[in-house]
Amino acid sequence: MKILLIEDDAIEILKFQRSISSLGLNHDIVEVRNGEEALRVLKFKDRLPDIILLDLNMPRINGIDFLRILKNDKILKFIPTIVLTTSRNDQDIFECYKIGISGYVLKPLKYDDYFSRIKAVMTYWSENELCKAY
Repeated sequence: MKILLIEDDAIEILKFQRSISSLGLNHDIVEVRNGEEALRVLKFKDRLPDIILLDLNMPRINGIDFLRILKNDKILKFIPTIVLTTSRNDQDIFECYKIGISGYVLKPLKYDDYFSRIKAVMTYWSENELCKAY
């Protein structure tokens, strides 16, 4: 799978890389630090990711504003986007689902819990037919 990871925290990026490595997955992962960088990557329509993992709390363009831009694009709106965040704010959760996300995953503090959640997300989206469709 081609994964676009939008995350500004270096420790969170390392946790994600470690999880993917521990799972033995050979996914193509592009890491960007904010929504602006992500939009530059997504301009190349011939190299779109299969899924996007998105943190909400980022500089420049926050996650919710990024989602609005993404879901208003006639092509990009179909990319499954999973929010991977520490925000337990009900307003954030409802707003993200209203905009059109595919999932909302809280980042737990303990690595073992984080690993389990990443494993579940990767297992599901590796088998999802939408990712296989394009």
